[in-house]
Amino acid sequence: MDLLSYFSDLNNFINKESFVDVIQALLILLVGYVVAKIASKSIGKLVKKHASTHQHLLLQRAVFYLLFLIFAVAALREMGFELSVLLGAAGILSVAIGFASQTSASNLISGLFLLGERPFGVGDIIRVGNTTGEVLSIDLLAAKLRTFDNLYVRIPNETMLKSEVTTLTRFPIRRLDLQIGVAYKENIEKVREVLFGVAERNPLSLEEPKPLFIFQGFGESALNIQFSVWTKRENFLDLKNSIQYEIKLAFDEHQIEIPFPHMTLYTGSVTEPFPIRLVPNNSEQQETVDCVTGSPGE
Repeated sequence: MDLLSYFSDLNNFINKESFVDVIQALLILLVGYVVAKIASKSIGKLVKKHASTHQHLLLQRAVFYLLFLIFAVAALREMGFELSVLLGAAGILSVAIGFASQTSASNLISGLFLLGERPFGVGDIIRVGNTTGEVLSIDLLAAKLRTFDNLYVRIPNETMLKSEVTTLTRFPIRRLDLQIGVAYKENIEKVREVLFGVAERNPLSLEEPKPLFIFQGFGESALNIQFSVWTKRENFLDLKNSIQYEIKLAFDEHQIEIPFPHMTLYTGSVTEPFPIRLVPNNSEQQETVDCVTGSPGE
């Protein structure tokens, strides 16, 4: 009897009128999806020439979700839901979600700041902390990077806003700074001529701005030099590899020594023999040995 009553109630609920309402609501959602898709793409094409890739994608998504939300509300009203009840429930839900997802809200606000400031865009190469890669997308909550070893990295917008971000492709040219050490016996002017000759022969090195030769000081085992060369940003890695290879070959050709850290001990012109006492494991035996240092004539 209870089973028959259950099916009877279910039949009363899913009557012809309510079934039609559900079908109409689904049609409204379908039409809304199509309209939102077409409208977002059309607006995206209009603003593509006047906005960055990031702004273009963000605006396109915002238009799509806004239009689809309007059609979704219309579909719910078609099914008999009151708009005031929906707004009240949405308000309570938003407060609950706000308390539960403060990090997400912070990332969302940080994303809006990044959108307004535009420190970088899609396709730029940036460095955040120890991570360097190409920007694939800048979404509402996080930015996605692809590193040079083909890793996918997601960095929250809040982290981007609080961290030091270096945009490596902001300007059309970059400077490569090489730290070079040569032996103290080398002629510093000859070293300078050799380095400038290498830069002049390298096709990736720019004539303007001119290379820089900076004598930084006297190191523990070398004369420290900074040699800086400018190149187009897309040639930076190729120049870094080729010019260091060419400098090594040029130094070998001109017999310019690149020293390694070493230490020389000097005890005077003549050193008298001095005793060294060797203490074996057996403390009762001790042996005194005269050790003669390497002095001239011995």
